[in-house]
Amino acid sequence: MTVAAEGSPPLRAAGSRRSPLLQSEAVQGFALISPTFVYALILLVLPILVVIAHSFWTQNYLTIDHTFTLENYRIALTEPIYRDLLWRSLYISLTVSLLTVALAYPIAYFISFHGGRHKSLWLFLITIPFWTSYLLRVMSWKVILGYNGVLNSGLMGLGIIDEPSTALLYNSTAVIITLTHAWATFAILPIFVSLEKVDRTLVEAATDLGDGPLRSFLRVTLPLSAPGVISAALIVMIPTVGDYVTPKLVGGKDGVMIANAIQAQFGKASNWPLGAALSVTTMIIVSLMAGATVLVFRALQRLAR
Repeated sequence: MTVAAEGSPPLRAAGSRRSPLLQSEAVQGFALISPTFVYALILLVLPILVVIAHSFWTQNYLTIDHTFTLENYRIALTEPIYRDLLWRSLYISLTVSLLTVALAYPIAYFISFHGGRHKSLWLFLITIPFWTSYLLRVMSWKVILGYNGVLNSGLMGLGIIDEPSTALLYNSTAVIITLTHAWATFAILPIFVSLEKVDRTLVEAATDLGDGPLRSFLRVTLPLSAPGVISAALIVMIPTVGDYVTPKLVGGKDGVMIANAIQAQFGKASNWPLGAALSVTTMIIVSLMAGATVLVFRALQRLAR
């Protein structure tokens, strides 16, 4: 029997020594998040794979033929009606994201730099619209923009117009206005968080070196808050492409978007393969547009430096 020398560390049993791989922080971290990762994989990736699989099948009247085909993608990419709806959706989504960020940035800037001890109160007031249903907020804009709505009544009361205008509702402009209001909070919060991380001493240093308020904002504050701006733009742009409730309620025939066509294919038309192909096509194009948006913002950020 071997006796350990005096002062030497105690001997470990042969089977008690742990592998360096198992002792690594990466493996331990993965072991902690693996249940959540598998759960998210099942809920997110699996449905996408099912939709992709459907997009390559054929619809025979009311039954689906599991025969591989690219016809659905040909229709989705070449049919004028779907192509026009997709471009209209991208235009509305991009316009809404730009308007929302442009309107949200001053609010987030005011709260971050001038909110003082009332920042929490301002953020609380911003979230109040979320206490009501999304449908109720959309219907409120329908009342505001309607033929006998608040806006028409106000314009007539001021003598600006003689009769109610029909150009305020049931078009793409009404969809843009409604979506901009609905997603404003989602743009304000990430921009506010990004502005909170801006080092105030850098702004003071720019002022001490002779920069005015506008120049210090363009050279210091705006570039440092660019990550929040990018996040806000993506948070607004990606979901609005797939919105079909707002176009249906306030868009009319001139405000229909690609999501309404997809919903019709999965619903009344019962053509799941074509609806899946439209969904996959839209998802790919939106992903490319989101990547391009990130690259553009980063290029602007480098130019600002």
